[in-house]
Amino acid sequence: MSDAGRTLHADGLFNGRDLGGLPVRDGGVTPSGRVFRSEGVDRLTPAGWDALHDAGIRTVVDLRAPSETAKDTGVRPDWLTTVVVDHDGLDDAPAFWSAYWETGLVGTPLYYGPHLAELPERTGAALRAVARAEPGGVLFHCAGGRDRTGIVALTLLTIAGVEPEAIVADYLVTVDNAPALLASIGVPSNEDRIEALCAEHGTTVEGAFRAALAGFDVERFTAASGLDAADLEALRTFRAPAA
Repeated sequence: MSDAGRTLHADGLFNGRDLGGLPVRDGGVTPSGRVFRSEGVDRLTPAGWDALHDAGIRTVVDLRAPSETAKDTGVRPDWLTTVVVDHDGLDDAPAFWSAYWETGLVGTPLYYGPHLAELPERTGAALRAVARAEPGGVLFHCAGGRDRTGIVALTLLTIAGVEPEAIVADYLVTVDNAPALLASIGVPSNEDRIEALCAEHGTTVEGAFRAALAGFDVERFTAASGLDAADLEALRTFRAPAA
């Protein structure tokens, strides 16, 4: 399935898409209509919520920090379940975060690998929420759908056996969508700044993401993530119904 075909068309979203239709290493593609990613859903219009419902989404996993979710006071449809997972864990791991916040690298893929290695339980909690959600499609998101969402997508798609090039391509869709997303809230594109930060470390945004993906040790991660065998099977199969 093309990137355009995977787009989640919902009024108020600029970076939503189905993670189905991606090629898997042993043949075939990931199932469609089961797992989605996006930026924050707090600006969805009523028509946008209807689009999520029509796509089969019944659970949203919100990866934002408490300081962000506290500002999201909009009313959500009664057919939707929201599960909040603080993916960053800023208060619990200040030593980890200080190096990234002070340098601005928290907005680049350069922190993805260290986060997965040092704070695997954070991504594990997000994936567990996806795996154990009630029946129906699941959408996970952060604010822009890029970093926290990008880390969770990287791990989920790796566990599901998606071809590495397809994982990279999916990430780059978010990079391409970023200017329009920022423009929708009146914020100039910051892509040049992010690229400059990566260049200071001898890489590019794409190169930094590729390095995070190549360095991801799925066995080490799953052992430390808190995920059990049933969770991993649900993720591997994109929540296929039990036989």
